[in-house]
Amino acid sequence: MTKRRKTPIELTEIEPQICTIHVRLKILRQLPFFKGLTDEAISEINTRFRAEGYTADEFIYFAGESSTKLYVVAEGKVKLLRHAPTGQEVILDVLLPGEFFGGLPILGENTHTDTAQAYTPGCVLTITGNEFQKILEQYPSVSLTLLEIVSARLLEAREAIHQLSASPVESRLAITLLKLADKLGKEQDNALLIQLPLSRRDLADMTGATVETISRLMSQFRKQKLLDSGRRWVAITDRDRLKEIAAL
Repeated sequence: MTKRRKTPIELTEIEPQICTIHVRLKILRQLPFFKGLTDEAISEINTRFRAEGYTADEFIYFAGESSTKLYVVAEGKVKLLRHAPTGQEVILDVLLPGEFFGGLPILGENTHTDTAQAYTPGCVLTITGNEFQKILEQYPSVSLTLLEIVSARLLEAREAIHQLSASPVESRLAITLLKLADKLGKEQDNALLIQLPLSRRDLADMTGATVETISRLMSQFRKQKLLDSGRRWVAITDRDRLKEIAAL
């Protein structure tokens, strides 16, 4: 009888619509463009946000739709999708609590350039353009910081699309795994554990490759002892070698 592999992940369940006042205030304080504001200001700003609960795989908005809200992940995870020049749907990013997405006309974003989908059940805070405009008028220090952050994010998105057409698949997979490890990884047993239900299809979407190619490369990486993986986790075991592959 084959011995069942032990999973290193900790299973947790997140239900939609659990944005308590404690969670809301904590998340808003973490937003970089509200940095430096007083607790009283954060409490006032909180009244301008609304909470929306989502189930896993539920779409939040689609590319091409009008941008009418700014979104902030409060609980759970959200993935951003975009179509590559090849026509494939690519996962641009997996957002964690405290990260924002979407867009507003006041920021020059009239339509969504990406699609947002709940990766896990969770809760998202939203704010309309009119309400956000009131915050900018009331707290001028927020404006400059927000513009700088949005500009940096746009640059990162362009670079991600460029990588899909300029790098070999092996490199793109290594880059994607390293990016996920930097953002989501936790040190465990001399490895960097990415506790996320990453399917071969997800990795294929992220790298603009086929599922068959990703399956072959993941098997190759395991044989080379660069990583280990299971049903809902990936553990990076040789980060230095992956960096070498990423630079090819």
